[in-house]
Amino acid sequence: MERVNETLVREFIFLGFSSLARLQPLLFVIFLLLYLFTLGTNAIIVSTIVLDRALHTPMYFFLAVLSCSETCYTFVIVPKMLVDLLALKKTISFLGCAIQMSAFLFLGCSHSFLLAAMGYDRYVAICDPLCYSVLMGHGACVGLVAAACACGFTVSLVTTSLIFHLPFHASNQLHHFFCDISPVLKVASHHSSLSQLVIFMLGVFALVIPLSLILVSYIRIIAAILKIPSSGGKYKAFSTCASHLIVVTVHYGCASFIYLRPKSNYSSSQDTLISVFYTILTPLFNPMIYSLRNKEFKSALRRAIGQTSYPAN
Repeated sequence: MERVNETLVREFIFLGFSSLARLQPLLFVIFLLLYLFTLGTNAIIVSTIVLDRALHTPMYFFLAVLSCSETCYTFVIVPKMLVDLLALKKTISFLGCAIQMSAFLFLGCSHSFLLAAMGYDRYVAICDPLCYSVLMGHGACVGLVAAACACGFTVSLVTTSLIFHLPFHASNQLHHFFCDISPVLKVASHHSSLSQLVIFMLGVFALVIPLSLILVSYIRIIAAILKIPSSGGKYKAFSTCASHLIVVTVHYGCASFIYLRPKSNYSSSQDTLISVFYTILTPLFNPMIYSLRNKEFKSALRRAIGQTSYPAN
């Protein structure tokens, strides 16, 4: 009978912002404005890249895919979170929780491998510029994006299947604002050490492997930059990588804090704060970092605005 009760969970209750009950209307306004700004900036980036032929290069192709990925990534989490900030009962169905986790993991893991592909693009551009057009042709770029999505889908499918085939206690309260791995596992019962090990190894696969590929790319990039005789040439070469490096640092810093630390260090309040950062603020910063630091993109954006303001007769 106890086993039956454990499998009767039909919904989960989010407690992520329960300690900030009086501030939830204010948080709703702040997060809504940030979300709308994120959607707007990503839409501007994608439309500018599509409309301006000067930006039809591998680097901007990856940037457009990254912007689309981050738009979908925030869509999976933020609208539900905004609704819950104003709702009295903050619930999600068992199936809905599984779908949210699956989509979140798919987009998050694909994001990691996409950043690795962007690192490889910068490596080829700086270390082997004569072969760049051959090595980074349209087919190769599409193949790298497809491989990133395949890796993300595999991690998402295996992890979600392992977690949601576990029995759950009658207590269905998640100390979070979306269905992340640690909060859901915390209310599950009878999960074996093998399941935890497999999930941890999947986290290593999704984070450590792409980060290692990025580090190898940048070790070779730095070695190539140091061989450039002029300081101006070194600065120009490194400036093309600066935005990518900033995004990589923020993404892997937050993700490693959440997914690659010992379970004994789990803190619900800390994880909620960090999760707010990488689900709301990071997708906001990334397009701003790429657009504000990139002169070529800013020039293309001015041309697009000019064409809109003064259309040809």
